Amino acid sequence: MAKSTMLKSSIAKKVAMALSGLFLMLFLAQHFFINMTSVFSPDTFNSISHFMGNNPLVQYVIQPILIVGVIFHFIMGFTLDLKNRNARPVSYVKFDGAANSSWASRNMIISGSVVLAFLGLHFYDFWFPEMIYKYVDVNALEPTRYFHELAEKFESPVRTGLYCFSFLLLSLHLWHGFNSSFQSVGANNKFTKASHKFGYAFAIVIPFGFIFIALFHHFNH
Repeated sequence: MAKSTMLKSSIAKKVAMALSGLFLMLFLAQHFFINMTSVFSPDTFNSISHFMGNNPLVQYVIQPILIVGVIFHFIMGFTLDLKNRNARPVSYVKFDGAANSSWASRNMIISGSVVLAFLGLHFYDFWFPEMIYKYVDVNALEPTRYFHELAEKFESPVRTGLYCFSFLLLSLHLWHGFNSSFQSVGANNKFTKASHKFGYAFAIVIPFGFIFIALFHHFNH
């Protein structure tokens, strides 16, 4: 009975983590498409960013849900990884991990930790200044400041390099995480193969798209 309860609890945590991960992927895609407009039209980027930054629904409903989702996803990730490690207290004499699984699947906790650190940097670069503008600085309603702030952040080669490296690991994290999420929620049907292809495409296009944006602003500022 106890084992059955523990198994159900573990499955529930995996499903919850998978759903939170899929939700965060939607946010990532939306964030990417907004940032991509900065490459083609600074005015469009400013308009969308100003709308998102001053829309009550986005600020007081979607943003808190997003923050909770990020925290929940990473707490669940660390918890499940620790539980899996404790379930195998005795190390094998010889274990060839590469023969049975990819680097991404074996090191989700590493790539996830780097992505979490990157999110901290991203909050420091953009979210905290936004809060200061809104609630402290009198220029909070200036609708044309967003493009300049974005481009300015990528002047530094060090910061640009950190962003690019973080998105490379995010790509690896997504490469395994997307398909793992579908397995966790029990999605196995005629669309499974197509969803896997979509997951692999997403894991390449979105992170490398962010890398392109960072490099574009670094070399064109």
